[in-house]
Amino acid sequence: MTGTTTPTAPTAADTADAPQMPAPQVRERPAHSIPGGLALLLTVLGVALGIVLIIVGGVLGNAGHRAAAIPLVIAGILLLVGSFFCMTGVKMVAPGEARVIQLFGRYVGTIRTDGLRWVNPLTSARKISTRVRNHETSVLKVNDAYGNPIELAAIVVWKVQDTAQALFEVDDFLEFVATQTEAAVRHIAIEYPYDAHDEDDLSLRGNAEEITEKLAVELTARVEAAGVQIIETRFSHLAYAPEIASAMLQRQQAGAVVAARQQIVEGAVGMVESALARISEQGIVELDDERRATMVSNLMVVLCGDRAAQPVLNAGSLYQ
Repeated sequence: MTGTTTPTAPTAADTADAPQMPAPQVRERPAHSIPGGLALLLTVLGVALGIVLIIVGGVLGNAGHRAAAIPLVIAGILLLVGSFFCMTGVKMVAPGEARVIQLFGRYVGTIRTDGLRWVNPLTSARKISTRVRNHETSVLKVNDAYGNPIELAAIVVWKVQDTAQALFEVDDFLEFVATQTEAAVRHIAIEYPYDAHDEDDLSLRGNAEEITEKLAVELTARVEAAGVQIIETRFSHLAYAPEIASAMLQRQQAGAVVAARQQIVEGAVGMVESALARISEQGIVELDDERRATMVSNLMVVLCGDRAAQPVLNAGSLYQ
């Protein structure tokens, strides 16, 4: 329905109701790596050289030069095994992805450069997406600030900003974002009414842009511990609950009728005032107070009535 721009840094007032998260124990840092193409070429050459040494050693052994053949075969086997082992350090990173590197369980860095990269073969690499994602909440049934049951759903656009925090600070960052989004939407819903009684008050229906901006600020504070950046929030569904929808519709219709009548009356008063002024200026007819009152009454009935006016011809005078 309505979107917001990227939220600014939350202030103390905006995050007063947000939970206080512990300070992060780890933050993202770049991992040490070298271009994977060069490393892959060297390992392939090592495999080829190991195979050649084994073949040469076998030929020398068959020729009776066992003393020279055994070291060549051993060196070829070691070079072949070492090359295959080093080849496991080549990691492929796709655009929009990152690789989180760990050495014996300890975080050593993150690779964000796409393409082939080579890292220590003793390390392990976990893939994590850094693409922009959408999360849409289910339709939540909550009470607004006036206690009226309403149905509300929101869409959150977000992405992983700190891969280390996303993997190590929370158990499951996808579930964490989903839970915190639902909590923030419920909190926003009970803070504001669906429709405000006063024109100066904020309401979910009339001030969706301002409300969703506040939702983005609060959600940013809630998911900061997971290294997640909130890009945009917007309401995707907003309505009264079915049990009160008909009553609220009648109330809205009554308000619309009152507003329309008020505008009609204001316009009719202006038209009557203009008509009397022009009659007096042009001297079309002299009107005393009683005739003026009668004309005002007739004009107001004609201008404010729901039905078309039916003219009545007066054959006598105004006073008979």
